[in-house]
Amino acid sequence: MTDVSTHLARRGVVPVVAIDRVDDAPALGEALLAGGMPVAEITFRTGAAAGAIRALRRVTPDVLVGAGTVLDVATVDVAHEVGAQFVVTPGTNPAVVERCLSLGLPVVPGVNSPTGVEQVRALGLRLMKFFPAVPSGGIPMICALHGPYPDVRFMPTGGVTAETLPDWLAEPNVTAVGGTWIAPARLLAERRFDEIARRAAEAVQSASSGHRTPSLSTEENHD
Repeated sequence: MTDVSTHLARRGVVPVVAIDRVDDAPALGEALLAGGMPVAEITFRTGAAAGAIRALRRVTPDVLVGAGTVLDVATVDVAHEVGAQFVVTPGTNPAVVERCLSLGLPVVPGVNSPTGVEQVRALGLRLMKFFPAVPSGGIPMICALHGPYPDVRFMPTGGVTAETLPDWLAEPNVTAVGGTWIAPARLLAERRFDEIARRAAEAVQSASSGHRTPSLSTEENHD
């Protein structure tokens, strides 16, 4: 998981994408590359997710492609089969985490409480999704969690915006944020890949103004 953690920390932002048409995946990948953001989390909220992940891996191999909204073991297996390079979950299902670990597939489970953090730590992981970030207490909650869990890093998702991005990244326990504003459904529906590239580039520049948290060591990730 160290390589994925390092990549996410380097970029600072992970575009979270719900894609409806597999045919749009190559153009999406090219837009993200053009914007200097070679990473995407394709969520299993649409029927096109598996095909889009496969297409991105084939056509734009320089884009790190994750599978999001993975709720069960069957979806883990699909994500692995089509070439997803990491998995992100909205909550923590131990069976899902354990299946990912057995496949050697990096996984970022979702938490929003101390209990969730301790559950994931017990599974040997130190990088977690903080979701839904703003409704769950936002930056004050992230700050509060840093005290008792200084070895844990978060990827806040849910309510993070282009405007608040630098504030989130300034927190020492935030590795990256997940953002839907870079490639939202409307822009994908209109095939506005030029605007997606522009938003990606803007996010890259904004992220560079925030404090980049070093990735966790191999020991901390329990690889």
